Amino acid sequence: MPVVDMRSRPTFLHKFFGAEPDTPEFGIARWLNARVGSREVEHFTRGATIEGFCAEMDGAGIDVAVMVARSVPGVRISNDALVQAAGHNPKRLIGIASVDPVKLGRKAAVAEAKRAVTELGFKGINLDAGFYREGMRADDERLMPLYELCEKLAVPAFVMSGPTTPDLRLNDPLAVDRVAKTFPKLPIVCCHGFYPHVAETVTVAFRNENVFVSSDMYTFAPGGGLYVEAANGFMKDQFLFGSSFPFRPMRQGVEDFRALGLSEEALDAALWRNADRLLNLGLAEAQS
Repeated sequence: MPVVDMRSRPTFLHKFFGAEPDTPEFGIARWLNARVGSREVEHFTRGATIEGFCAEMDGAGIDVAVMVARSVPGVRISNDALVQAAGHNPKRLIGIASVDPVKLGRKAAVAEAKRAVTELGFKGINLDAGFYREGMRADDERLMPLYELCEKLAVPAFVMSGPTTPDLRLNDPLAVDRVAKTFPKLPIVCCHGFYPHVAETVTVAFRNENVFVSSDMYTFAPGGGLYVEAANGFMKDQFLFGSSFPFRPMRQGVEDFRALGLSEEALDAALWRNADRLLNLGLAEAQS
């Protein structure tokens, strides 16, 4: 079956991903890899070129990598730089744009998000709610125009979350419930699955079929088995695989995911069918 990696970024995109040896960021990349159970903590150095990144995909059996940009203080990846990286192989490298409404202001943020989708061809918009200079929850009023735009353009909104949120009080999956209810036609992808709030995230997905859970590297963290339990039941059509490269190896991610205990149907859905439907990748047609 095909494999779609819903959270993967080439190392060279930013020093935050470990692009520069002998820097604090390189050390943090090593530390986080070790923290989440990577068996080879410096694997990310092989993503220092687009050729190396694609070779890692090939070695892991990954057909499509969804590259989620970031635009927060300290990690600015321009949408133009990301579209350039995706241009090396547009069928395999899918870009998700990012905007910072605190830095740009509401009007400019909406304009940039619209440009990213309609002109640059991105498949979605990423919002790092808790990571902006003025951190916020996912349902902050300053984000509502961006969600509205995503719904209008028929692209998903990706919401970054997790235990690295600077203020852990903002790592709140219940805020997504309000967004999902306000924009019922908008697919919302919970990147990192709001870990460690696994039960709350699963509950929000239970209540809202437009909420997708991409718990990626935290699927394998303590308590992550609840994501799997839900995916074997009601959440089958809402669960997504993500390797979290460069913070976890691609091949190990695929191997570990296959060993989680997902039913054959749930595994098939999580590895590619859900992503295919969410991003209109055309993989199902290619399989028929």
